[in-house]
Amino acid sequence: MNLILFGPPAAGKGTQAKRLVETRGMVQLSTGDMLRAAIASGSDLGRECQAIMSRGDLVSDEIVIALIEERLPEAEAAGGAIFDGFPRTVAQAEALDAMLARKGARIDHVVRLKVDDNALLERVARRYAEQGRPDDNPESFKVRLVAYNRNTAPLLPYYADKGLLTEIDGMGSIGSVATAIDAALDS
Repeated sequence: MNLILFGPPAAGKGTQAKRLVETRGMVQLSTGDMLRAAIASGSDLGRECQAIMSRGDLVSDEIVIALIEERLPEAEAAGGAIFDGFPRTVAQAEALDAMLARKGARIDHVVRLKVDDNALLERVARRYAEQGRPDDNPESFKVRLVAYNRNTAPLLPYYADKGLLTEIDGMGSIGSVATAIDAALDS
């Protein structure tokens, strides 16, 4: 089973993906985690990603697609992937569909965590103060949130038209969101 989790940064996608990894054995393909690992590696690609992200800009499709494709064999071996933070645009969705089709696979479910932008800003400011993650800088987060909302809006009808989209209230407790996601995946 291949699942896409949609929601802006800090919506709880990572928390829910980790739970699905534990309960269903899937592999989480988090672009955020992959980008942070690239930055931590100190590679040329990592330095490029760091510069882009510190401005609040989004990393290019080519970089993200290369990172995802590198991890797909692991996900296939585990029985499925949780795409977290990818795709962000219709072009990426089409590239993902094509990549999976070449491997005889497809997206099975798309879950959108609907959240309140102002509550997210508060969450990010608190997380930045507690954890100091540079990509959670409240000012660059605002830029990322605007970009997410602008770029991701066209993806909703893309997946709704395919009958794959389920929208869940992401402002509930971790447990209530988890229960709703499980119900969507098991239906």
